[in-house]
Amino acid sequence: MTTQTLKIACVGAGFFSQFHYDSWRRLKGVRVVGACDLDKAKAAAKAAPLGAQAFDDLDKMLADTQPDVLDVILPPLGHARAIQSALDAGVKTIICQKPFCMSLTEAREMTDAAQAAGAQIVIHENFRFQPWYRCIKQLLAKDAIGQVLQMTFRLRPGDGQGAMAYLDRQPYFQTMPRFLIHETGVHWVDTFRYLFGDPTAVYADLRRINPVIAGEDAGVVMFDHPEGIRTIFDGNRHLDHAADNHRCTMGEALVEGTEGTLKLLGSGAVMHRRFGAVEDTEMLAPSVWPGFGGDCVHHLQAHVVDALHDNGMLENTADSYLKVIEIEQAIYASAEEARKIALDQ
Repeated sequence: MTTQTLKIACVGAGFFSQFHYDSWRRLKGVRVVGACDLDKAKAAAKAAPLGAQAFDDLDKMLADTQPDVLDVILPPLGHARAIQSALDAGVKTIICQKPFCMSLTEAREMTDAAQAAGAQIVIHENFRFQPWYRCIKQLLAKDAIGQVLQMTFRLRPGDGQGAMAYLDRQPYFQTMPRFLIHETGVHWVDTFRYLFGDPTAVYADLRRINPVIAGEDAGVVMFDHPEGIRTIFDGNRHLDHAADNHRCTMGEALVEGTEGTLKLLGSGAVMHRRFGAVEDTEMLAPSVWPGFGGDCVHHLQAHVVDALHDNGMLENTADSYLKVIEIEQAIYASAEEARKIALDQ
């Protein structure tokens, strides 16, 4: 347990980093001491409101600020170097954005390196921290819908049409050779694990609709879980769903059991319908949280800070998250081989 203020340094100042910096600003018990980016002007724009220093050299930032936590807000290409620099500088807690590293081999190497250095890596896989999934988890623990048989999530962000798709926000999406699953679908791989445990088998059918992007942008993935539960990820970035903000939930979900159904709406509301009934009961009101996806970035970072202050258990540690990467590889193998693949337990 520590009551000391944690010193936070961040590397990366791209589009999504805005949610990280805003969260650190709102958290108690932390102080951002440095922001680093190859474009120092971008780093300065993030650092100035927080009274932090701006850098364009990661090693110098680590040496000058000596942070307790390094927040890696970079694409996968920069993960291994940033993590190794932090370990070399003696940083004991690293938060790293997903997808984690460039390959399973590299992710394992960084996980092993952290363990050897007595450090811990938390993967910034934030969807399991969205309020609606926390609500669904609590309701399932109370047997609100009896024996769970199936969950379906329909990804419908409606942002994938035309030649300009993604260019205004994250242009590198267009050039990723693996896109729908590697960049987006892994959120639900982890969420399904959070709700129902590790899957035992997977079958996938993936396709590309928009010719201007390199990777797949639509597909269906089906997982078998313990106790006869089946989950389905039905993703199509060309289609939308009923929501004022399509990036709030990014789609809609049904969790179906022998005694009822839970429904996630595009507003972030969670509805409960008893088996045989017609009317729904609201279990979680529509999202009013600031930030991205029900403020899930903030919820994850708050979880890490609370665990560090209270010596608590951390979710999404790198050694656990390796399973997500293994499942991701199995998804692509299933699609390529057109067969169901059993997963190692």
